[in-house]
Amino acid sequence: MNIDRLVFAIAGTFILLSLALAQTHSSYWLWFTAFVGANMLQAAFTGFCPLAKILKALGVKAGNAF
Repeated sequence: MNIDRLVFAIAGTFILLSLALAQTHSSYWLWFTAFVGANMLQAAFTGFCPLAKILKALGVKAGNAF
């Protein structure tokens, strides 16, 4: 699995997890959902993704986007 697919998989997991936590614990978890969405939006425009940098440093194979 390359960096691109891992970034999408991890972001999707974080979003679904935070939505579940918002339903069961506190609506403040929606701020985490907003943070993940905002980070994905800025990565689309700038090409900079902190998670992609971390995965690259861990030796994950690069993809086309990052």
